[in-house]
Amino acid sequence: MNDASLPKPGPRSTYRHGDLRRALVEAGLALAREGGPDAIALREVTRRAGVVPNAAYRHFGSLRDLREAVRGAALAALARAMEAELGTAPGDGDALARARARVRAVGLGYLRFARDEPGLFRTAFAVDAAPVTRPDERAGPGGLDPFELLGSALDALVAAGGLPARRRRHAEYVAWSAVHGYAMLIVDGPLRALDREGAAAVAAHLLDMVERGL
Repeated sequence: MNDASLPKPGPRSTYRHGDLRRALVEAGLALAREGGPDAIALREVTRRAGVVPNAAYRHFGSLRDLREAVRGAALAALARAMEAELGTAPGDGDALARARARVRAVGLGYLRFARDEPGLFRTAFAVDAAPVTRPDERAGPGGLDPFELLGSALDALVAAGGLPARRRRHAEYVAWSAVHGYAMLIVDGPLRALDREGAAAVAAHLLDMVERGL
């Protein structure tokens, strides 16, 4: 009997050590994308990962722990979207123009993610979720989470002379509150009916106001 007559191996139904945790988080992330944080159910997560429910307890002590990890992954996805927007910010002009463009890009990336990925956005900021205790799980490729990306952009604005140092304290909370509030209005509030063009116009106006108010 030659090798060609041997039965072909089927797909793996088990995971090597270290792979299962990632598979469970990815399955939870897919559920969150479809239905937000409440859609993350242990039985469905493990079914999608191809394991029995008890297997999840090798990596997570409870459903809340699993949801914490998925929330971290959603925050990391938001950070990636913000970094992608930062990558499109103009690199020409003086330092002040570049710093202002970066602050604006952070806000635009945040708002576009909320509109394009409402399920993940809701999951990232689920009020009843456990805190994400592993910083590496909520950061983008650059190593910063969404809040840290905002802080970094504001620090650059101070360095460029666009924001007085005396007004830097708590500036990230002011900017975040404004942008997040609008994001919630377009995700779950009365501004859901805005089309993409209308939402972009309001976003531009909002970011103008945030910049003037800093």
